[in-house]
Amino acid sequence: MNRATPDVTPSSQPATGTASALPVWIRRGTPEYRRVSLALFLAGFATFSLLYCVQPLLPELAVTFAVSPAQSALALSVSTACLAVSIVLAGALSEGLGRRKLMFISMALAAVCNLVASYLPQWHALLAARALEGILLGGVPAVAMAYLSEEIDPKGLGFAMGLYVGGTALGGMLGRVGMSAMTEFWGWRHALALLSAIDLAAALGFAWLLPPSRNFVRRAGLGARHHLQAWGQHLRHPGLRLLFLVAFGLMGVFVSVYNYAGFLLGGAPYHMSQLQISHVFYAYLFGIVASPVAGALADRLGRGPVLVAGTLLMAAGVALTLLPAFAAVVAGIVLMTAGFFVAHSVASGWVGRLAAQAKGHASSLYLWGYYMGSSVLGAGVGWFWGRWGWNGVGLVSLAVLALVAALAGRVQASGKPL
Repeated sequence: MNRATPDVTPSSQPATGTASALPVWIRRGTPEYRRVSLALFLAGFATFSLLYCVQPLLPELAVTFAVSPAQSALALSVSTACLAVSIVLAGALSEGLGRRKLMFISMALAAVCNLVASYLPQWHALLAARALEGILLGGVPAVAMAYLSEEIDPKGLGFAMGLYVGGTALGGMLGRVGMSAMTEFWGWRHALALLSAIDLAAALGFAWLLPPSRNFVRRAGLGARHHLQAWGQHLRHPGLRLLFLVAFGLMGVFVSVYNYAGFLLGGAPYHMSQLQISHVFYAYLFGIVASPVAGALADRLGRGPVLVAGTLLMAAGVALTLLPAFAAVVAGIVLMTAGFFVAHSVASGWVGRLAAQAKGHASSLYLWGYYMGSSVLGAGVGWFWGRWGWNGVGLVSLAVLALVAALAGRVQASGKPL
């Protein structure tokens, strides 16, 4: 069987494709598949715990630095905004540098940057460190999606992508819950430093586990024109263009709900402690289960119906949180979380299938929309929180999800019938 040039072998000329080589797929159930799954679980854990570790700390940061809730949300939003930009550039860079090397460098340097941030005494210095961390982390998400699309057997891609997204859910949950627990006992600065050390170890484990790419062809010497053409081609694809907008809305609502849920539950009538609020993040467990299940269903039933169903489940969850009963709020967050991971795992896997080539560029554009939604809506919804409280957060979220559902319904007709 012919094999594509591995990413460890440089090429002096840009590759024109791999039409003459048959891909060597990693099939489900093999030892390589398990190594890839564990490696990308570590990548997801490190990326999401580093990026979102400040989310449960927003009330603490507001007190420590004497800023408003909306201003405290900038500790997350500046990271995701910079990440959105760097993802686009990292997707292009990975075409020449290689997938595995770029992901490892990004994870390791971001962990070091987070460690430095834990000791900074000034608010604006902390924001600057968080911005740099967002830039560094851009080398992981888009490249991870491209790696899976290139290396995993297409028949099992939905399940594999679901496992990766489920891994990010577990990383996000453990990072948030762990940060809250450690903050309760040792303070947020020590908690941030310890998490940074854990994520640096995860980066080393990732580099040891992940097999070299076999279907990736390194493209050296590619100029700006090549990358602009690749991005333009994806933006002209009607199905991909809609998925990029879907990502913006899904992630924007998801982050907005979690950003201000801490302020909601910490105030009247709930008056919960930081440690008690952290238990809400166990809702991520439902996302961990829902992601691979949604991916498998999408492989069998089609991605369009499952994407719409996930979006509607998110909307039902947000609507429940508008009820005053504590049980309704928690149940709503659980439903919203499960719906988000259903929709995101399907949409992210769909990008890899619709993009015929330059998959790293397509993934980077999807994640640009994903993290711009986190940044823009995550901070912008704070304006509605400041004026109308949780009702403002909920109603804006429902309006955005209504638009997302309409867009999701059009993707099936606009793209390939997958």
